[in-house]
Amino acid sequence: MTPLFTLGTRGSPLALAQANEARRLLTGAHGWETERIALRVIRTSGDRIQDRPLAEAGGKGLFTKEIDAALIAGEIDAAVHSAKDLPSLMPTGVAIAACLRREDVRDALVSAFSDTIEGLPQGATFGAASLRRQAQALRLRPDLRPELLRGNVETRLKKAEAGEVGATLLALAGLKRLGLANRARSILDLDAFLPAPGQGAIAITARHADERARSALAPISDAETSAALVAERAFLAELEGSCRTPIAGLARLESGRLRLRGEVLRLDGSERFAIDADAAPADADRLGREAGRDLRARLPEGVLVRGG
Repeated sequence: MTPLFTLGTRGSPLALAQANEARRLLTGAHGWETERIALRVIRTSGDRIQDRPLAEAGGKGLFTKEIDAALIAGEIDAAVHSAKDLPSLMPTGVAIAACLRREDVRDALVSAFSDTIEGLPQGATFGAASLRRQAQALRLRPDLRPELLRGNVETRLKKAEAGEVGATLLALAGLKRLGLANRARSILDLDAFLPAPGQGAIAITARHADERARSALAPISDAETSAALVAERAFLAELEGSCRTPIAGLARLESGRLRLRGEVLRLDGSERFAIDADAAPADADRLGREAGRDLRARLPEGVLVRGG
């Protein structure tokens, strides 16, 4: 049976859950048979490299470049991504064509030892691949010992639950999409653990000039999530955000205004620099860029680590 539409995706259980959610929505929007929407699994460099931080191997684009290549070559019609995995600068000819309704943006604590970061044993290891999460945890507990923890959600859950690391943090959105939210020991407060830009959102990319694909995706895109993501990505771009600098950002619609909270931390969590701004949703890009510029102007030398 010839597919009507082909979605590219990574092959992890979470990536497939997200791709199937996009497929379900496309089926509902257009009345297509599910079997006519094909999923093409594409293994990325980020999936292959598990022994070192992404920043040392090339940065965020490691989770997208092979999928982008398939999209540009016309081998797939669109690609489903965790929005926080997208680099701040998209490849030429590729655009975000839709954002699905956002899930819970908070981080979840997984640990065999404590329900809180504060309750972990003195000098406990903190497993993470995210410098943001490491810096935020160190801000609360400078004695924690960061340890690289890569792999899919289930792998990281098992290592934390077995006590191989003192604790780790995972996106609650991913746990919910996999039906694993019960494995969280606690859900962390946004004031202490502001999420990564894009966390909890699913972004679907397409070729910029492909009107057929963009028209097909338009009915499943959530306007509020899209505006928030525009602001967060503009904020990240102004800070030249990379995998080498802990950056957090969250935009939300509040009383008809789009409110953006952002922060940059030193790698060791010793200092945090924050901003809070708002604008009309239609001005999401300007909001993010102005907030990013304002915050960058206040950062001491050495806080923004270039590269990655």
